[in-house]
Parts: sequence; C-alpha cells; structure tokens
Amino acid sequence: MIQREVENELLFRVNHFPVTAILGPRQVGKTTLVKILRAVLPKESLYLDLEIPSDLAKLSFDAELFLKNNDNLTVIFDEIHRLPDIFVLLRGLIDQKREAGRFILLGSASPDLLKNSAESLAGRISYVEMHPFHYREIAPANYRDHWLWGGFPLSYLAKNDKSRNLWLTDFLRSYLERDLPQLGLSVSPLLMRRLLMMIAGMQGGVLNYSMLANSLGVSQPTVKNAIDFLEQAFLIRRLQSYFINIGKRLVKSPKIYIRDSGLLHHLLNIKELDSLLGHLVAGGSWEGYIIQEIISLLPPDALPFFYRSQDGSELDLVIEQGLGISLAIEIKLSDSPTISKGNTISLQDLGNPPLLIVTPSANDYALKPNVWVCSIATLSKNMHRFGLNAFN
Repeated sequence: MIQREVENELLFRVNHFPVTAILGPRQVGKTTLVKILRAVLPKESLYLDLEIPSDLAKLSFDAELFLKNNDNLTVIFDEIHRLPDIFVLLRGLIDQKREAGRFILLGSASPDLLKNSAESLAGRISYVEMHPFHYREIAPANYRDHWLWGGFPLSYLAKNDKSRNLWLTDFLRSYLERDLPQLGLSVSPLLMRRLLMMIAGMQGGVLNYSMLANSLGVSQPTVKNAIDFLEQAFLIRRLQSYFINIGKRLVKSPKIYIRDSGLLHHLLNIKELDSLLGHLVAGGSWEGYIIQEIISLLPPDALPFFYRSQDGSELDLVIEQGLGISLAIEIKLSDSPTISKGNTISLQDLGNPPLLIVTPSANDYALKPNVWVCSIATLSKNMHRFGLNAFN
C-alpha cells in the first residue's frame, strides 16, 4: 500500500473545521484514502456513496432528520456533486452544532463547479486537493516509469501495458461521456476528445483559443467554456503568465498542460519511453510532469506562474510569495543543463531571485552563484530549502 502524502494534512483539517472537502480527479484515490483514515478519525464515521441508490435514498425522504439522527458521527459524502441541494442544509446543521469533523465531502469537481459549497459553507469548509501519485510517494521507484505511465493509481500499478491502456481508455470515455455532462457541460464527447488531443499535441504551449476554435470549427466561447470545465475537473492546467509593470511587452496568455503525464501519453498514443524521448512533445511532457510535482508541493501562500517576454526571454516557472518572486525554476530534459541569455535577462527583470534547475537525474550542485541544479529525486528537499514544501 502506497501511503498518500496528503493524509496528515487531511486529518489536520478534519480536526479543525466542521467540513473538509477532498477534491481531485476521478480514480485518484480519494475514496481509498478516506476509508483507510476512518480508523483514525476523531469520531466514528458514516460513509455514504451518493452513486449507490440505497445510500442516496437515505437522504431523499428527509435528509435533515437522517443527519440529525447521526450528528454524533462524522458523515462522509462520496461524489457530493450528485446532491448539490444538500449544502444549504449542511450550513444550517453546522450552525446549530458547530464542531470540527462533522462532515467530509469527496468530489471530482473544483469549488468553482461546486458553487453551492463555496457560497453556503463559507467560513465552515476547508478544501484539500488530492493529486495522482507524486514521484516522492512512489520513490525510489524508477521515475521514467512514473513519467511514462502517470500517477493515477490504477494506471501506475497496472500489471501490464494492455490493462493500463484499457484503464486509461475507459477512464477518458467515462469522463467525456458521463462525468463532464453531469457537471453541466453541453459539448459533445467527440468534440471534447478532439480538443483534448489538440491540447496534448501543444503540451506546454501558449494557449490560443482562436487557433483551437478554428481547427475544431466551433466558436471561441465554446472552446473557452470546454477548457474551463476540463480545468475545473482537474484534467488540464492553465498556467498563468506573471505580469508586472517593468516597461517591456510580456506574453499574457496562459500556457496549457494535460495534468497527468500518463493521460497525456495515452492521448498521443505513446506507449514506450523510447517513443516518448523521440517525440516532439518530449520536452513539453517533461515540463508538465515536473510542474505537476512542484505545484503539488507548494504551500497555500505560494502561487505558480511562468514568465515570458515578447523578445523571447523566459522562465518555465516562477513562484510568487508575499510581495515578489521567491524562486525561479527552469525544467530541463538533460543532466547537463545550461542557462540561456533569456533566462538571465528574465531573472534580472524579476529582481534576481534564486534559480533552481530541475533535471532527470543530475547530482545536486551549484551551477553559478544563486543558481542550483537538482534532480527529480531531490526536488522535494530543494523546495524545502527555499521554504516552498508544504509537507516538510
């Protein structure tokens, strides 16, 4: 059994907030984790899977009476988006008896899609995002396998390539044909699949809604709405540009990534490491893979951006904390990295923050003053050195 890094953080929230919401993509391990943690919750618990008709029926007749009869328990609602009207009731019950650990909500949609929770439970709820396996959770396993296969538990732990590919195919079909429509997306599954394949082909590129809309033969608002849903369902990430008034023209459009590298490679029909390394998307895939690792480490007050000017000066990732950039990061698919003139200019633009260069497997060393090289294996340790590891 692989221990999930988020366990301690989840228990902390349950002990301090009336409602804790565990959000993340489907099949990421939310249900498995909460069932394991039931044994160490501060109170006994009641688990309700709202996709099971018998559990849903318990709340269909008189949900208030049912929950009041169980107010001595921590009630766990799995797939909470199936019962959106319950948030107002939860607020009333919490206000009548305000104590930590009353409810745990599990969902496959962001707070933006669960608007009722954001509005009804403001001040009463704490959100925890659960990601697919991070490399540091499965280390010292081979990072190449993790990069190629991704971090979804049933993909990473599959016994063979055939079962892994079948799982990814079913996972994607379920999201496109069932989950996204349930969340309110009206775009056809076929169009969504084509959109995801186009996004995969431009992994790490600057998002151009007009180009995507023209290629798909739909309007820009349709593409933007579809991308909004994909992001809020935790399948893609739009990394925003860092913009400050420094007297030069900056790229302001976001960069776009498929979050999970295994899903990315499945969309591109990449099944072997040699095929990946020879593919045009290899650099963007490695960049997205490392960005996912880094963002999953960040404390709540640290915000990730990329930096790029119109003249080509850029940095893959800059971390804003407080009033400025606390760390810049370059991601290299090479164990002999160098920094470009554009990197140096960008660092100067941003006040010369420290620069960390992340490689596949180089030893840690100082490349030059205020510039350090590390590997994916030592990334967590190095992020901690800069005060940017929420779990250490």
